[in-house]
Amino acid sequence: MARPSAPGPLVLVQDLVNTLDVETGTDTLTTPEGRAAFGLRETDVAGARDLREALRAACLAHTGQAPPADVAALGALLAQAPLLTTVDPADGSARLTPADPTSLTARVAVAVALGSLDGSWQRLKVCEDETCRWAYYDRSPAGRGRWCSMEVCGARAKMRAYRARRAGE
Repeated sequence: MARPSAPGPLVLVQDLVNTLDVETGTDTLTTPEGRAAFGLRETDVAGARDLREALRAACLAHTGQAPPADVAALGALLAQAPLLTTVDPADGSARLTPADPTSLTARVAVAVALGSLDGSWQRLKVCEDETCRWAYYDRSPAGRGRWCSMEVCGARAKMRAYRARRAGE
């Protein structure tokens, strides 16, 4: 059983990372429906894949496992996404918005910025299982979740560790 979705705007990030099923190699960005879910044209796919893998690296860093060089790519990509602070004239409230609302990178930049403010960005992680790497939102009290699903990836990891211990005896 997979974990529940990320809160608020981080759902966009989680959904984008999960467009690639690492285990099967299935990439939904290659389908018209997959592209439509993110407002992408076929010519946008290469850039969306770069963004997806940079996000995956950052989410892996949230578990303490990604090399800093892999994470730096996300900063470079998000730096290219101009954001605006808009003020509602009716009530004076302010919002962070993408300068180009059709830009996936700008929409992701807003989600990451908002998630950073409330602390939820650090809880968006990818499964530690190298054959999975599915994005999940860690709702555990201590924020130390390691797998997208304890029933599948967690059980596999624990069984591998058990077998390794048994082989060493």
